[in-house]
Amino acid sequence: MVHVASGREWRGGQRQTWLLARELARLGVPQRVVTAAGGELARRVAEAGVEVHGVTWRAGLDPRALFALRREVRAGVILHAHDAHALTLAAAAAWPRRVPLVVTRRVDFPLQRRGCWTRADRVIAISDAVASVLRADGLDPRRIVVVHSGIDLEAAERAAPSGIRQRLAIPAGAPLAAHLGALVPHKDQATLIRAAALARSTAPDLHWVIGGEGELHGELSRLVDRLGVGDRVHLVGQLSDPLGLLAEADLFVMSSREEGLGTAVLDAMARGIPVASTRAGGLPEMLQDGAGLLVPAGDPSALADAVTRLVHDPALRAELGARGRAGARRFSAARMAAEVVTVYRSFATFD
Repeated sequence: MVHVASGREWRGGQRQTWLLARELARLGVPQRVVTAAGGELARRVAEAGVEVHGVTWRAGLDPRALFALRREVRAGVILHAHDAHALTLAAAAAWPRRVPLVVTRRVDFPLQRRGCWTRADRVIAISDAVASVLRADGLDPRRIVVVHSGIDLEAAERAAPSGIRQRLAIPAGAPLAAHLGALVPHKDQATLIRAAALARSTAPDLHWVIGGEGELHGELSRLVDRLGVGDRVHLVGQLSDPLGLLAEADLFVMSSREEGLGTAVLDAMARGIPVASTRAGGLPEMLQDGAGLLVPAGDPSALADAVTRLVHDPALRAELGARGRAGARRFSAARMAAEVVTVYRSFATFD
């Protein structure tokens, strides 16, 4: 089993690749991970006891990565690509030897090019929403398998406070709404910031902490200044311990307008933190059965109303927190790995 992951940053997709490799190792599955040398994914995978083939991978379609990957292809191997660039290289490496090719699709965007996606023997969709988009894009439904992403439930439950309240001088009794996510267009933190401005009149003590980094940091910072909410909305950048923020939060907010699944929501649920979220993509699949408050995407007023409702209703917070904690048990990393093994076993070459 050879995993291929091109991402040099540390975001949700890389975290999922690491968790899968770790859980497969616990199941005794022989595997290697081909990824950028020196990256966070390579480090964590190695710490999990999984063999890493670190390669020079400067650009998405780096030919040096393809050369290294071709050396991994042999009889009995299954290639599992974990992003679009990895898929392109894995497809090129797999085709001459006719080895099985699996790819995971983590976003609910339409495919820009079907190309290599049609060459994959199995496409793992991380939610029903992602699978629906893939079918609409013309992929063979018989090759699409839904395996929901998973989280480390124990890590989420035992996380200790990171000291974010003290760092930001947030009073101990003030409610804190947390958000974790890359600052990129589909996460739509602009709607969250506008919701914070609207909520100020009804929840004046509420603080909003946004953990994550990305291309929209400057634009979002300017929006915070323009709306005059800099004393309540805190853009804290990439956090070394994102679970530590959740350990200090009273509620979690998800503002995405597109979302494959959204495992930060699962981390919050596992801690019993109530969630206010948009209905985008796969988010309702986690928050079904009343585990969170769902609102339309791109609607700051509706999001503000949901958040302030949670702030002012401790009984509702407790109810949603309990439902969320119970619902999160369905999304363990161990369950995810077991279902992925079932996908691998659909190939005669997998032992």
